[in-house]
Amino acid sequence: MTAPTASPMTPDDGIATMALPGLARALIAADALSQAQAEALYARAQSKKTGFITELIDSAAVSPRNLAHIMSEAFAAPLIDLDAVDAQRLPQGLLSTKTCQQYRIVPLARRSGRVSVATADPSDLQAAEKVKFETQLPVDWVIAEVDKLVKLVEAYTTSAGQAIEHIVGPDFDFAAEGLEVAAEDATDKVAAEVEDAPVVRFLQKMLLDAYTMRASDLHFEPYEHHYRVRFRIDGELREIASPPVAIKDKLASRIKVISKLDISEKRVPQDGRMKLKVGPDKVIDFRVSTLPTLFGEKVVIRILDPSSAQMGIDALGYEPDEKAKLLEAIGRPYGMVLVTGPTGSGKTVSLYTCLNLLNQPGVNISTAEDPAEINLPGVNQVNVNEKAGLTFAAALRAFLRQDPDIIMVGEIRDLETADIAIKAAQTGHLVLSTLHTNDAPSTLTRLVNMGVAPFNIASSINLITAQRLARRLCPQCKVPHHDIPRQALLDAGFRAQDLEGDWQPYKPVGCPACHEGYKGRVGIYQVMPVTEAIQQLILRGASALEIAEQAHREGVRTLRESGLRKVKMGITSLEEVLAVTND
Repeated sequence: MTAPTASPMTPDDGIATMALPGLARALIAADALSQAQAEALYARAQSKKTGFITELIDSAAVSPRNLAHIMSEAFAAPLIDLDAVDAQRLPQGLLSTKTCQQYRIVPLARRSGRVSVATADPSDLQAAEKVKFETQLPVDWVIAEVDKLVKLVEAYTTSAGQAIEHIVGPDFDFAAEGLEVAAEDATDKVAAEVEDAPVVRFLQKMLLDAYTMRASDLHFEPYEHHYRVRFRIDGELREIASPPVAIKDKLASRIKVISKLDISEKRVPQDGRMKLKVGPDKVIDFRVSTLPTLFGEKVVIRILDPSSAQMGIDALGYEPDEKAKLLEAIGRPYGMVLVTGPTGSGKTVSLYTCLNLLNQPGVNISTAEDPAEINLPGVNQVNVNEKAGLTFAAALRAFLRQDPDIIMVGEIRDLETADIAIKAAQTGHLVLSTLHTNDAPSTLTRLVNMGVAPFNIASSINLITAQRLARRLCPQCKVPHHDIPRQALLDAGFRAQDLEGDWQPYKPVGCPACHEGYKGRVGIYQVMPVTEAIQQLILRGASALEIAEQAHREGVRTLRESGLRKVKMGITSLEEVLAVTND
């Protein structure tokens, strides 16, 4: 009798066929591997304590692409190209980081009570059971190339903290940078709830970068699948960082804690302030505003540098004759001086510069603002609070009982405020305020339209300044702009006689010291004293156009004309002036 053939399960065959993983058996059935190759690879994986699929790819026996196609056919599962998958858009919280890393899987979607998971080995029953246990949902495998899957798993499981550390950099040290939350904020007991070190480091780096880059505002903006941080520098928003979406709540909470806002309230806007110590003896104030959006809270932080009010009137960009008119107006014992322009045109800095000049020991100054942006010692500053009934009008009434010499109203918004301010100007007080109008002449007609009597306007207003901010050309890289046609200069507003003489416009280039050829900003002004002739026009009910014509006859330059003077002096470019004076 012939001896029976050895069973496949006998030890004499080394590793039995049935002991091979499902992946190996599928490859043998597809003729992608021989029995001997599969057994050898499996034996090597066992001895090295690595996965069979790792040895398979390392040996180059099957390419990741071929492996994915074979698995797709063998298990009737769909294929996916992971190059088209963004790790930030994958569902969070379905599977633990440990599970994803251990089994090399990534959740792709959750639909109709099932979860789709990317894998390179759909035969792994342990992985299927683990996914089902963690999600409590049936699993639909989606086949992916293993090399791409490894990269996606790494990106998906990298914590938000680790991603932030990459942005911040390992060398960023708060103590070394001299940047810390001011003592009054650092002791907040609630801070412990959001003391996530990477988030704290990221926020402080952004604040320090914004300060050193001379930014005026920081924008933290959450969207559905990404998050971005932008700085407003020289009036333009620039994207600075794109941290993981996962940090949006922790970052907003951290900002709220140090701004003394309610971290549990996410449904309504909130406003607050915070301070940061920059260096041993310099503290910067920040005004914080939160806004609920579709995908989280947007936070805007405005940098309030008190030194901006100390830089002096010469640094603002007034021409000598404009400066003389302004100083004469604020030097009067009573009357009103109005500063007009759109949001972000530098009205606040102009007002504070004037207040700084007027701030003397023998003068009582009171301001009503919404909110007070710059802390000025020696000035009584009041924050308007509409909900509590402390409106501009209410603050003005209170000021008049406080024996003031000078009153500053943050903004004239309504007839009541305008009436009280004008009465204060008529009764022996100097009143400074702002209004949102395009130019100086239209400010007078705007007050009439608000309901202020023309007589009161004519008798109380000393001077109106309209202003804009234009970017300064970088002195290191600006070059002459020879290509501007003469007709283009004339069309822009230059007169024929202006084009005579030895001068030429300059254009931006760009260098390491600036951004796209610009560095800093300069003011463009229309300074219009209210003369007797203009008073007569106001009393007659003249239009803004008639008032503008009279002002021009008296030598008042328009905003465009003032801007063109800056072009002629090489301070800014023609394109910039055309952009900011395009009313």
